[in-house]
Order: sequence, then C-alpha cells, then structure tokens
Amino acid sequence: MQLIEDLERRLAREESLFQAQLLREDIARLRRLRDMATVLERNEFLDKGMRVGWTPGDGRTAELREPLEALLDAVYRKDDPGIRGSWQALHKARMERLLGCLSAPPPQPAD
Repeated sequence: MQLIEDLERRLAREESLFQAQLLREDIARLRRLRDMATVLERNEFLDKGMRVGWTPGDGRTAELREPLEALLDAVYRKDDPGIRGSWQALHKARMERLLGCLSAPPPQPAD
C-alpha cells in the first residue's frame, strides 16, 4: 500500500514526538487493514476495520463513519488513489475531533 510507504517516509523525518507517535499508530492500523483485507470477506472486513482504534477505545469512531467507510472500501479494493484521497478526508476529520476535544473549555461547576 503506497500510503504506508508515504507515512513511513514522513515518520523518518518527523521531529515532533507527538506527530511521530500518531504516525506510528496510523501505520500500524493501515498494516492491520491491509492484512485483514486479504483474508476476510468484505462485510467482515468493513465491520472489523471500523474497530482498530481510530479513536481511544473506538468510543468516537462512529463520528468518523463516512470518511472511514470510504477508506475501508478503498483498502479492500486495493485502490491506491482512492486510499490516498479517503485517508486525507479521514485524517482531517480525526484531527478536527481531536483538536476540538483539546480546545474545549473546561466544564463549569453547576450553581
């Protein structure tokens, strides 16, 4: 999968420890998807591919359903251009969720 190779090259020159860790986790997820796509039937692959740790404990993965389903479909079909495009959409959606969680103001005490 070309995307894995691209991310590995990016990891090799990444200076941020935080970004490097995210890249390592994403590479591991993508390898797992690639391997599952070769041995599972499509429906089982789509089901299991939704639960490989896209969000902590997959608790918010449902919020990523649309771009994640597009990625899973492309991975299953081994469509490298489709994988790249859907990865970009998924990555953007995940980062928006992550940054939204980190930037939310702390809860205010009840009166």
